[in-house]
Amino acid sequence: MTELQIIEAWRNAPRLNSFAGFFERTAQGLANMPDLATPEPDMNLLEFDIDCMTFWDTHRRLWGHFDHHYFASIPYRLEEEYRLAAAILLFSLSAWGCSGQAATIYTLGAGAGTLARALARLGDGRLKTLNCSPTAGNRACFFARRGSEDAYFYHGPFFELDDERYAADENLQPFRDGYDLVLEDTTFQMYGRDREEQLSVIAPRIRAGGLLVQIQKLMHPDMKTYLERERQKDEQFKSRYFSQTQIVAKKRDVLDTMADFQVDLKSSISALGSCFDYSAITWNSGNFYTIVSSNSFASLRDFITSMVKPAIPPEYCYELPPRFFAREGMSPGPTDWTWRAPRSATPKPE
Repeated sequence: MTELQIIEAWRNAPRLNSFAGFFERTAQGLANMPDLATPEPDMNLLEFDIDCMTFWDTHRRLWGHFDHHYFASIPYRLEEEYRLAAAILLFSLSAWGCSGQAATIYTLGAGAGTLARALARLGDGRLKTLNCSPTAGNRACFFARRGSEDAYFYHGPFFELDDERYAADENLQPFRDGYDLVLEDTTFQMYGRDREEQLSVIAPRIRAGGLLVQIQKLMHPDMKTYLERERQKDEQFKSRYFSQTQIVAKKRDVLDTMADFQVDLKSSISALGSCFDYSAITWNSGNFYTIVSSNSFASLRDFITSMVKPAIPPEYCYELPPRFFAREGMSPGPTDWTWRAPRSATPKPE
């Protein structure tokens, strides 16, 4: 059980205090919206994979205000959303097929839960999804375009979802027995650096054979390297969508504080090793990483090999995924995995 003083520290962290206004205004579409262009995926980078295209077509109809801000802020994170989503949907349907029961997915820190709502819609009863957020504007966007009655929302931070809450809240009844997949999207860095404690809240809820997917912004041991990657993000990518005034304001109001709560890759992998036997980096964009973890080598392998290759220009990628990590003493065997070939649809000429 997480100690009360740790919970209290999370309650006093920036996400629920100094950042609360930023997230509320963004979720309501009152501020921090891209003022130069609207983000759209580059399907060329995804090689017009039909699974990714299908998810984009569903996902875009369910967007809330925060999606516009988020996907304009991280280089090629939108393409990564659809690459991940196609693999998550397949993994979840496989879990449903094996158990005969609806697979369960939990996304935390994912704004208005657009990924979760799109998965529930495409799952058509074979998936049940939960998204949590402490921001009222995200709750309003969630229910304005819920997309499916199999998509659920909890209005509060991730650490409130303890045994007592699951037992008492009827809205959480479908998720009392755990999750087949949990996705943490740049959430932990808003509350503190204690990754092992944060993981201890969600990892026990992952079923045997299940997965944790994390989108993390990581510190670099060399501050010059970290700052150069930030400069690349701001000048070469964000400048397509945001004015310089907005970029500077967010750095001042949010990003400089967030950096204090980021950890480096070594610390992140070490913390994951306290809960999971295996982890792998599957995507990198500057200081951002996708890391997938599991106690099942087979589940991790099957998930990674169901993904198309990373959809990102090479100049933004400083890792060569998939990069594999195993808990000390574990010897899973060969990990020379390859991405699946795209199922390409030929776009009609304009």
